[in-house]
Amino acid sequence: MSSSDFRQIAIRTEAGKAERLFRAAVSAFCSLTRPSRREIAQLEDLTLPLFDEVSVESRRYVAAALSECEYAPAALVRRLAEEPVEIAAPLLTRSNALSDIDLIALIGRHGLPHARAIARRKALNATIAQLIRALERPTLVKTRPPETVTKLASVKPVPADTAEDKQPVPGKAEEDARRRLRSMMRPTGDGVAVNLFLGQPTYVKLRETALTGNAAFFQTALADALDVDFTTARSVTEQSSYAALLAALKALDLSEDRAFLIAVAVYPAEFPHPQAIRLFLDRYRLLHREAALDKVRAWKAETLSRAIRGNAAETADAERQASNSDGLATNLKAS
Repeated sequence: MSSSDFRQIAIRTEAGKAERLFRAAVSAFCSLTRPSRREIAQLEDLTLPLFDEVSVESRRYVAAALSECEYAPAALVRRLAEEPVEIAAPLLTRSNALSDIDLIALIGRHGLPHARAIARRKALNATIAQLIRALERPTLVKTRPPETVTKLASVKPVPADTAEDKQPVPGKAEEDARRRLRSMMRPTGDGVAVNLFLGQPTYVKLRETALTGNAAFFQTALADALDVDFTTARSVTEQSSYAALLAALKALDLSEDRAFLIAVAVYPAEFPHPQAIRLFLDRYRLLHREAALDKVRAWKAETLSRAIRGNAAETADAERQASNSDGLATNLKAS
């Protein structure tokens, strides 16, 4: 069948019979063994202007037909893929005309219904598969302090007679929580591995902890990767936007797709449409790594300053206790 057959279909079809023309043109195209670029363009020129005039049944029929077509016209497939999943499912699941970028854009625009259909594709890009799993469990957005940290960060009660002398050192509770979290992520004494990410590259640790849905685990992995304290890592992920996290990922020299996967796991609400995805990629691409490293150096300096302040507080506390002890001993001798 040649390209002239499409014109003959249009000539034989009465005016206003958009349904018949729409179906017949696609059926004729799908019968071509190896359509030329011109024939593909002709089909798009013929069907796209009719798209809004045809019924849901015709759109579903065409979507199913094109999902089995090896050389389906990309523009028409993308237009059909924007339809509700009841229509678009065959294309989302099977069509080769949809690129990885198209799939990510569709997930960004339509959310879980399209994502679940895309998840059934064979040989799905691993990054997209991880993105879909992240959308299934969007629990890392900023809501309230993680219960895990709250529970693990609790300190032992201070005896009443020393409560006034021993004031909590700033950041100490967070660091205690961080150490306990890390111990939870190590193999237990009997050799049973609790942490499946132990010994893995930095990116794998960040990715897998982000996808656990536990903010504290990801913050701990991020603190280790950047060599900062837990307080700093938590502040990076609890900001209203992903700007600080973007700098952290750039400093770690992650590729764009890896950085995006982690960002969407931590801030899923920031990517409601393809334009938001494009904006993130543009910002990440334009951010100089040296500028990101400068920001991380500033975080490390703050970490060191906080540690010095903590040590100074501990020293002052020890001196105060020693002074109180000396005074008590002197009073006892005098009495």
